[in-house]
Amino acid sequence: MEWLPVLLFLLVVGTLLAGYPVALTLAGVSLLFASVAAAFGAFDMGYLEALPSRIFGSMNNETLMAVPLFIFMGLVLERARIADDLLETLGMLFGRVRGGLAVSVVIVGALLAASTGIVGATVVTMGLLSLPVMLRRGYDAKVATGTICAAGTLGQIIPPSIILVLLGDVLSSAYQQAQLRLGNYSPDTVSVGDLFVGALLPGLVLVGLYIAYVLLKAWLSPASMPALERDTTISETGRQFVVRLVGALLVPLVLILAVLGSILAGLATPTEAAAVGAVGAMVLALLRRALSFARLRDVMRGTVRLTSMVFMILIGASVFSLVFRGLGGDTMVHELLTDLPGGRNGALALVMLALFLLGFIIDFIEITYIVVPIVAPVLMAMGVDPVWLGVMIAVNLQTSFLTPPFGFALFYLRGVSPPSVTTADIYRGAIPFVLLQLAMLILLVLWPGLATWLPKVVYAN
Repeated sequence: MEWLPVLLFLLVVGTLLAGYPVALTLAGVSLLFASVAAAFGAFDMGYLEALPSRIFGSMNNETLMAVPLFIFMGLVLERARIADDLLETLGMLFGRVRGGLAVSVVIVGALLAASTGIVGATVVTMGLLSLPVMLRRGYDAKVATGTICAAGTLGQIIPPSIILVLLGDVLSSAYQQAQLRLGNYSPDTVSVGDLFVGALLPGLVLVGLYIAYVLLKAWLSPASMPALERDTTISETGRQFVVRLVGALLVPLVLILAVLGSILAGLATPTEAAAVGAVGAMVLALLRRALSFARLRDVMRGTVRLTSMVFMILIGASVFSLVFRGLGGDTMVHELLTDLPGGRNGALALVMLALFLLGFIIDFIEITYIVVPIVAPVLMAMGVDPVWLGVMIAVNLQTSFLTPPFGFALFYLRGVSPPSVTTADIYRGAIPFVLLQLAMLILLVLWPGLATWLPKVVYAN
């Protein structure tokens, strides 16, 4: 009956593709499958007795408390129109340089990623604000849309990313399982903070690659990214513009320093830093007079809605995980990966390819809770570093979300693009950035220290 776990996985994916809600699909299909399998003696329903304790443990997981706090912070900054000021001010600063507006979009995307960590919101916001301006200034539609999609997906890798919070929690449990399997009954721990610090350098390198490509493209093809006319850039005096620039950068920089700085300095856990960020975002929005009671109510409702979605998926994934393990799925995956030619490298390549393809059809939350708990313990037992693995998964999914024709970021931008921008323009514009993402993955494979060096320095492991 070794084919039963595979059949369960295929049924879940097929039902998701049919458009049914993710959380209900995970739980419902798994329970129905378990009932039928139990009737034929292929599943022990006693596995499901662990479900209440799993749900209780998830609700009491301090790490996952960071999720609603980061979502709240991101929504507050979105309502406070931080991106508007950043784009306008940086556009004036870099406007006289060929490709300067595209460079501004990349920098704003990085700052929003480090402030919110919500990819969909960043892509939509950047698309609504910057795409009309770039097209009006004579930018080629392919260059404009590709830059916006790439900048928006930086929220996948630059902390505090929601995916890094969820991945950190899952990988922490997987790492303990892997060490117990190896006979280490005093296992080390991997925290969300480790993953945040590990993702910082790759995220910055990726931003540098984006900017380098934009400037090279502007040099090779000036007509695709013209410089702004002198009278459309800086119209204030030098002092006035400096004040405006500092004011625009102050809010995201203060929050970045408060959140990441407190984690790097060891002053706060990621959850505590998320609380600081949430309160800080609200205070800064109030100081800018950008947060009324009506907007605060919308933010709180949005936070509850998104957080409920995450935790409902978590509960559904717990049901799926128990049924999958009860059918012997974890043993099947372990045997498959350990028997592959190439050993650890072959297993890692297969897992990365599978995650990349799954990123076309299901969101990162489902991938994190469905696939990663199955494959991560096996890879870690084979000697794969957990922080490096987490960063590789994050960059891999970021690449998947950007790759035509199924990348989620492309769909987000297509929904807010004017009719003059075709889907083909968006696809062609994204391809160079996909190649840069693949180059980042190769860099991580050739130089794992890019992800593992900084956590060892910060935490002196």
